[in-house]
Amino acid sequence: MVDSLKKPSSFDEIRPGVKRPAKETLLTPRFYTTDFEEMAKMDLSGNEDELRAIIEEFRVDYNRTHFVRDERFDRSWDDLPAETRQIFIEFLESSCTSEFSGFLLYKELSRKLKDKNPLLAEGFNLLSRDEARHAGFLNKAMADFGLSLDLGFLTQNHNYTFFKPKFIFYSVYLSEKIGYWRYIKIFRHLEANPEHRIYPIFHFFDNWCQDENRHGDFFDALMRSQPQLLNDFRAKLWCRFFLLAVFATMYLRDRASKFYGILGMNSRDFDIEVIQETNKTSGRIFPIILDVDHPKFFPLLDKCAAGYLKILASAESPTPTFLKKIQNLPTIASMGFNLLRLYLIKPIDMTKQAGIVH
Repeated sequence: MVDSLKKPSSFDEIRPGVKRPAKETLLTPRFYTTDFEEMAKMDLSGNEDELRAIIEEFRVDYNRTHFVRDERFDRSWDDLPAETRQIFIEFLESSCTSEFSGFLLYKELSRKLKDKNPLLAEGFNLLSRDEARHAGFLNKAMADFGLSLDLGFLTQNHNYTFFKPKFIFYSVYLSEKIGYWRYIKIFRHLEANPEHRIYPIFHFFDNWCQDENRHGDFFDALMRSQPQLLNDFRAKLWCRFFLLAVFATMYLRDRASKFYGILGMNSRDFDIEVIQETNKTSGRIFPIILDVDHPKFFPLLDKCAAGYLKILASAESPTPTFLKKIQNLPTIASMGFNLLRLYLIKPIDMTKQAGIVH
């Protein structure tokens, strides 16, 4: 049995043992909805064979017995330093929220498409199965630290952002692929440095990242069935936008976190590697990728991160809210300008490479 745990006092609870969800910001995981009718009308015949093959792989469910807690979890974690515990709980909450938001979107898509586009509905239903499994595993991990999320409460009390289907495809594809690279790099680092593996969940990241990879492949195949999403000028602009948005979100969020430090990792080096790998992977499907090797790319991201940290620091000051907003305006403007400079760095055209839909 797991001993009762001392809960970090800084966490607000809805009721004893149930953590109030973290405050929503631009960089926290988002909950999405979309145009279900537009999705239902999609003609998948352009790449139906690949979609069916991927869905068949989902049916096999290679990780069916992987996410099973074992004796490694049967202990108390009171020996972890208070700050480490707090940082790790924040990581578990963010990860759980992200996985659960994916579950809700995929489950709703499977329900709405069941009678109108059964192949797509089955794909989303199997995706929702994986995301629910991940979210449940993470929530049980939080419970080892005396807290958990009320996922029903989270469903009812979260804002939902509307994205057109094509934007869902771009953003979720990137989220799944960047998730793959994050999980596999953390797993490999901790395999080489087991003294930093503070909790057994990291043993599961190798198989976990394969789910992320397969999910990304599903959206890859889905976009290939809709060539208009990849072969015109607007597609290049949107792919460029979402690449930068996903990379910048991760980079800024990780600069503000001490999570990687407790794993013995340098978060900047980690993010650079993940961005480089995800960018390269995206070139298999996107018509353009970012020039992340440009000498100004990461220095400009560093400037954005510095501005973000400055804004976070101001939020902790006793200055009145309206005055803080005024004081932050130059920082926000500078961050916006630097993000624009990043967007305007000439991208790398991938349309002449193999595997791109024309």
